Amino acid sequence: MSLLEHQPDLLTVQEAAEILRAAPAQVGDFIRAGEISYAEIAGKTLIPKQYLENFIEKSCKVCYNEDVEISAPTPDSQEAQHLDNCKNWDLALFQGEIEMAKITRTVTINGVKHWIRASTEQEYADKLLKLVSPQSAPSAAQEPVKHLFADYALTWFETYSKPNIETVTATTYKRQLTCHLLPAFDGLAVEDITTDDVQRLFNGMTGAKTSKDKTKMVLNQILDAAVEDGIITKSPLRSKRIKITGKASQPTAPYTVEQMRFLVQHINDIQDPIDRAYLAIQALHPLRLEEVLGLQGADIDPENGEIHICRAVTHPTRNQPEVKDTKTRSSARTIGLSALAVPHLPQVKADEFLFGGRRPLSYTQVRKMCNRIKRDTGFSENITPIRFRTTVLTDLYDQTKDIKLAQAAAGHTTSAMTLRYYVKGRETISKAAAVVDRAYSA
Repeated sequence: MSLLEHQPDLLTVQEAAEILRAAPAQVGDFIRAGEISYAEIAGKTLIPKQYLENFIEKSCKVCYNEDVEISAPTPDSQEAQHLDNCKNWDLALFQGEIEMAKITRTVTINGVKHWIRASTEQEYADKLLKLVSPQSAPSAAQEPVKHLFADYALTWFETYSKPNIETVTATTYKRQLTCHLLPAFDGLAVEDITTDDVQRLFNGMTGAKTSKDKTKMVLNQILDAAVEDGIITKSPLRSKRIKITGKASQPTAPYTVEQMRFLVQHINDIQDPIDRAYLAIQALHPLRLEEVLGLQGADIDPENGEIHICRAVTHPTRNQPEVKDTKTRSSARTIGLSALAVPHLPQVKADEFLFGGRRPLSYTQVRKMCNRIKRDTGFSENITPIRFRTTVLTDLYDQTKDIKLAQAAAGHTTSAMTLRYYVKGRETISKAAAVVDRAYSA
C-alpha cells in the first residue's frame, strides 16, 4: 500500500511539513540539500508525493543511532541526516514496504485527466514528474492545457442553461447529461472528442429517435459553446456523416366519437364530485394537463360561457407542483366553456385551484383520479389527459374545417403545429375514394 495513499499527488511545502511533523523551514532545508526532490510550477515549489515517500522510506531504513542528536541538515552538510535518529522532532514512523506491483493510476493536472502506467513506484514518480514539470524533461513537448468534457459541460449547464430555462426543461437537460453525455465522454477532453465518438454515442442509445434528438440538442449547445470559446474550431456534431436513427415515436391517437359519447353519458356514474369535474373539464376542452391543474375559481365564467387560461402547473420533480406562466404567450387565452361541463363544476374560492384547493394536485393524484374514472364509468381504455386534447382539436377541426379556430383553441403559435401534431382527421380511406368518384363521374 502506498505510504501516503490518501494524500494528493503533489504536495506543498506546508503539507509536506505537516506530514513530517516538522517546520516548513526544515523541509526547505531538505529540499535545498537535495534530500527531497521537487518541481517548480507557476513559481510554486511542489513535492511529488512519491518523492516524499522515497525520502521517508530511505530515512526509516538507515540504522538507528539513539545517541546522536541531530538538527535539520544545511546546504553545507556532508552526510545525510536521518529522521529516525532525531530526538527533537515529533516524527511518526511509517511501516510497510512500497508496492512493487504493476501500477495503473489516473491523475488530473490542470483539469486534464492522464493515465500513468508503470512497473514500479519509481517509474510512476518519474512519469508524474514529467507531466507536472515538462521543463525538467527537455525531450518532452509542452502539452497544451485541455478542458475535460465533464467539467466544461457542467459549467455550461449551471452558468448558461439552468438559470435561463424552465425548471422542467432544465430537468430534461440534466437527465441527458447524467444518463448519456457524461458517461459517453468520461475522461475525454472537449478537444479530443471526434465525429466517431459522437456517432458511437448515438449508436449505443436505444429507444425512439425523439429521445436521441433531445440528447443531440444538449450536446449541440455544449459543443457550439466550445467553438465560441475557441476551444475547438468546429463541432464534431456538425459533420454530415452523423446519422441519428431510431424507432419513430407513436403519435397520440384520439378517442373515437363513440368513446367520447360513452364517457359523457356515464359521467354521472363517477362517485367523487371532483373526479366528475375533472373529466368534464379535461375531456370536453382542448387543454393541456398543466393548464387544467392551473385553473382557479376566478378563471371559470359560466355566465359568459368562458374559461380563461392564465397559468400552468408543472411538476419538474414529479410530485412537487410549480405554478408558472403558460407555456407560450399564445397559450394564455380564453376558450369557450362546454355547456355539458357546467353542471359538474365545483364551487371554489376565486384564488383557489379548481382541483386541489390551496395546493394544486400532483401527478400521482391525477393518475389515481383517472384510474377511478375508468373504474366508475366502465371505460374500456385508460383515461389519458393528452388524448382528450388531441380528440377535441381533431373534432373541432373536423366539424368546422377552420384551422385558425382550432389553432386559437389549442393556444398554438402557428396553425402548422396544430395540423401536424393534433388534428388527426376522422374521415376514412373509403370516404376519400367516394369524393374522387364524385368529382370525376358524369
